[in-house]
Amino acid sequence: MTNVTRLCETKSIVTVNGQFPGPKIVAREGDQVVVKVDNHVPYNISLHWHGIRQLLSAWADGPAYITQCPIQSGHSYVYNFTVVGQRGTLWWHAHISWLRATLYGPIIILPKLGIPYPFEKPYKEVPIIFGEWWKADTEVVINQALQTGGGPNVSDAYTINGLPDTFKIKVKPGKTYLLHIINAALNNELFFSIANHSLTIVEVDAVYVKPFTMDTLLIAPGQTTNVLLTTKAEYPNANFFMEARPYVTGQGTFDNSTVAGILEYENPTSLFSSSINKSFPSYKPILPALNDTSFVTHFTKKLRSLASAQYPANVPQMVDRRFFFTVGLGENPCPENHTCQGPNGTMFAASINNVSFVMPTTALLQSHFSGKSHGVYGSDFPIMPLTPFNYTGTAPNNTFVTNATKVLVLPFNTSVELVMQGTSILGAESHPLHLHGFNFFVVGQGFGNYNPAIDPARFNLVDPVERNTVGVPPGGWVAIRFLADNPGVWFMHCHLEVHTSWGLRMAWLVLDGSLPSQKLPPPPSDLPKC
Repeated sequence: MTNVTRLCETKSIVTVNGQFPGPKIVAREGDQVVVKVDNHVPYNISLHWHGIRQLLSAWADGPAYITQCPIQSGHSYVYNFTVVGQRGTLWWHAHISWLRATLYGPIIILPKLGIPYPFEKPYKEVPIIFGEWWKADTEVVINQALQTGGGPNVSDAYTINGLPDTFKIKVKPGKTYLLHIINAALNNELFFSIANHSLTIVEVDAVYVKPFTMDTLLIAPGQTTNVLLTTKAEYPNANFFMEARPYVTGQGTFDNSTVAGILEYENPTSLFSSSINKSFPSYKPILPALNDTSFVTHFTKKLRSLASAQYPANVPQMVDRRFFFTVGLGENPCPENHTCQGPNGTMFAASINNVSFVMPTTALLQSHFSGKSHGVYGSDFPIMPLTPFNYTGTAPNNTFVTNATKVLVLPFNTSVELVMQGTSILGAESHPLHLHGFNFFVVGQGFGNYNPAIDPARFNLVDPVERNTVGVPPGGWVAIRFLADNPGVWFMHCHLEVHTSWGLRMAWLVLDGSLPSQKLPPPPSDLPKC
């Protein structure tokens, strides 16, 4: 626990080694990474290495009660994994309750020695991590919301590298900088822009993309984006703000603030590092409107895999199993003798195919591996909605969810196509879905209800973007493909923390293959017990 002061108030927060944001992990592609975690806080802890493939190392993935029981206070666990076939920006964060509000940091994966970037070599690299800050204790915030059934209190500010204001990047004229941008906010997708400068997007979720240039980018919680920023050729005699603010599609309350930092040019003629020079004009970026879905669609359509000989896009061309998941909000009835603050006196819930996932009390992967899954989880997760309805039209009369712990079982090396359909129940909104253990290709997306007779003809199977977290458009759908080549239990959930807490989550159980190299090794001896 570390005392940190923000917005003129001090509070005790969970940190790694007293640092907020947490320390940067730098590795090369192919490196083995070993992280020993000692828990000196009064909470159960587990850490997730977001976007790391974890090939044959599911025990190191980190989501509490999915691949491991959490590390209890006074105990420790060693995360041990190898970075295979990935390079770029990922990140790590707590994966239990809302502790990732302060427990997060960057993972920078450098290319193998001697292998250049497929773009201009930057003069310098700078991490930019967006977060959300609450004056209140976030564990109290979510526990209170889960008890009352209402929406949780929103954050008080957004942060850049842990600061709600005053974050500065010092730059020199005529140089190219690589910005490692990470959205570690709990509940908000963010627009980001730097006044009078353009950004060239070269990588997302540690996969290179065909470079394209924009003034503004969108980044959802869980996503990473590498951009090249080329500074002005001459010292500009001006101050430039960089700003981030939310992209909002839901109907609930939200943190409507804007976080600003400063791009500061070093004055070659001044002996002193000029902070803001008051006599210079200051420029602010023009960000899209809060609900500008057409900008978001335009931006996401530009994202394409590099699909070169060196960095191919291995899109599954044939599909073994097709799944259709509805993704959205719903309700649970209010318990007797309770007053609830959800819609019409109910409790907020969220679900996939109307199953709101109930966290087990023991880890799914341990239960599966030891053959003791009976009573822990069911393997009958629905492959499509049990009751079809007009998903993006008028909501059905009954919007109650079912509550269960279910997984979907996949044989090793199954080629999967998954369509995720947003619903309009309690409002159509964007849902950034994150899949553990795999990257997937985003082969198609659209608005309204997915039409299996027409829409697949428009799928991009040549150079679709490859990532680990994708936004399901508000009142629309997204189609992804992936190869289930990694045995283990893999969590899939909305990366808006409030929706995950309400149950918008499920797990895939990928079975071992027949060869020794296709089987998950036994768990490490220090795997935490529940």
